[in-house]
Amino acid sequence: MKNQILFGLSKATGEKHIYLETPEREGHGDYSTNIAMIIAKKEDLKPIKYAREVVAKLLKDNDLAKIVSKIEAVEPGFINFFLSEKVLLSNLKAITSEKDRYGSSQEGKGETVVVDYSSPNIAKRFGIGHLRSTIIGQSLCNLYGFLGYKVVGDNHLGDWGTQFGTLLYQITSKNLNAQELSIDDLEELYVKFNKEADENPELWDEARKWFRKLEEDESEARKIWETIVKTSKSEFGRIYKILGVSFDHEHGESFYEDKMQEAIDEIRKKKLSKKSREAEIVEFEGIPPAILLKSDGATTYFTRDLATIKYRLGEWSPGKIIYEVGSEQKLHFRQVFATAKLLGWIKGEELVHIAHGLIRFKDGKMSTRKGQGIKLEEVLEESIKRGRKVINKSDTSRGLPKKEIEKVANAVGIGAIKYFDLSHHYSSDIIFDWEKLFVLEGNSAPYLQYTIARTNSILQKAKKDLVENNKEKQKLNNEELLLVRTLARFPEVIIDATKNYSPNLICNYLFDLAQKYNNFYNQHRIIEGENEGLRLELTESTGCVLKNGLTLLGIESPEKM
Repeated sequence: MKNQILFGLSKATGEKHIYLETPEREGHGDYSTNIAMIIAKKEDLKPIKYAREVVAKLLKDNDLAKIVSKIEAVEPGFINFFLSEKVLLSNLKAITSEKDRYGSSQEGKGETVVVDYSSPNIAKRFGIGHLRSTIIGQSLCNLYGFLGYKVVGDNHLGDWGTQFGTLLYQITSKNLNAQELSIDDLEELYVKFNKEADENPELWDEARKWFRKLEEDESEARKIWETIVKTSKSEFGRIYKILGVSFDHEHGESFYEDKMQEAIDEIRKKKLSKKSREAEIVEFEGIPPAILLKSDGATTYFTRDLATIKYRLGEWSPGKIIYEVGSEQKLHFRQVFATAKLLGWIKGEELVHIAHGLIRFKDGKMSTRKGQGIKLEEVLEESIKRGRKVINKSDTSRGLPKKEIEKVANAVGIGAIKYFDLSHHYSSDIIFDWEKLFVLEGNSAPYLQYTIARTNSILQKAKKDLVENNKEKQKLNNEELLLVRTLARFPEVIIDATKNYSPNLICNYLFDLAQKYNNFYNQHRIIEGENEGLRLELTESTGCVLKNGLTLLGIESPEKM
């Protein structure tokens, strides 16, 4: 529908690059464009007069007439399009027939996207700060996959670097058994080291020595490190299971240990590096230099990320690599991307850093190094506990087996946490607040889940097939029309959210749809009411679209609530 309108506009104006927007006000149509104002300004014409001339040409387009009921020019020169009821009603048929595939497409067929997300550091508890990258990244994977792209999700674990030198020093100097240490113990050792090093900076020399031993494959260092990694992965896997998050690969930084030298050699061969204070650096125009090798010859985060790009390009041939990593790494990725381009590795591929904002305290940033953080598991447990309270208060829970109540409580609690995060634009910082984190009504996942459960209940009560004869339907009332128009926008919202890396656009849409359905439900009888077949069809379509949207956000939709 959108493409047909764009084609008609192109013929009428001669312009190739035309954009249609969905107006904020319902009365301004399904689509609107300011193309007449843009052209009028170039040609020194009156915008509204030119807009009316364009509308006159569009009204003569027979193909366009099949999908729109009205086209209007309004001050100061906007052109608004209203889709016909016939087209809108036919879209309901598409929803009820395509069901969980409604909104999907094959626009990305043949293209590969790599998404780098979550990427926690080994030997540290999974904190609330890790939540954003994990669930935004998973949602981006879901969105790209829904549009037909081949998606490679990679959890780039932080399992290499000087921080492991600190742990190796702590474990060996205190004669500890690494196999007996929990992830909490490991983080505590890391925090203690940093406190001690503040008073005795020479301890960092010891940490660097131990990391060099690890890079040189010294047996004791390697054995302890492997134990730490195993303990950490086991803990992370448990949290990922609770969150319902999965990956295609979990290539940590250590995976690139034998691949870094090739990148270093290529940089040197192309004379892109130089010595500076015994370290080896890469310089750029307009941004600070990056350290390729430290003064003791140890590699850096920068070195490892370069090797990672080279591997991903060779292994998966992606058209785009997305890094869902916090905003504090903006400079780092500018340096890495600039170097990859200088090396000639990038030939049309896109390297994208989705710089998410931080979850932080009112008075500042969380810091594992200082022991200032909140366990993600504590947050998830509290959320499930609150979800359980909601379910126990519900009439629907009566008669449900305990196992089913627990399943629904998990879906509601985890869904609330995910939705709260995803409803913010990825670039926004989020102030940690226990109460705001557990929003269970209004613009929240539980509200959407409840609306889906309501549609399921209505369809179950109807106990008969949906009426398929459009001729029996009376003219749509205002609430029905608003609902069918909103449902028709879902495929375009998915495309917008994907192209802008913004799952929050899905959240905005789903909340708007649920509000319109509940308003419709409160004003009109569905079963045995007027237009019963249409209203059941609207109910089924709404439930389907809400469920599809939540699935893309990584949120479950219980059948009952």
